Amino acid sequence: MSTTTFDKLKRRFDPEAAKGMDDVFQFHFSDEQSHYLHVQDGTLDIQQGEHDDPSVTLSTSTETLKGIMNGEVNGMTAFMTGKLKATGNIMLATKLTSLFPGE
Repeated sequence: MSTTTFDKLKRRFDPEAAKGMDDVFQFHFSDEQSHYLHVQDGTLDIQQGEHDDPSVTLSTSTETLKGIMNGEVNGMTAFMTGKLKATGNIMLATKLTSLFPGE
């Protein structure tokens, strides 16, 4: 996941949708290093690596994640077809599209 992808996520981040949240989204990419997003009461922090205690862990390719984030790939379809795997609080994964609404 290139820096530009993370810049795009930061630009699309909706602080209103993140009010009252304190959750960590861990991403394991098949084609890139792991990263995690810490969403805390309207703020977003993106870090490379592994978090000690993520709320939800998502395993996918960067291509699939980009497709989900830009609306070209249905997240539930990706999950059902094995292109996206989730462990932990998987309901949190459904919040990604409201946290990062389309441009």
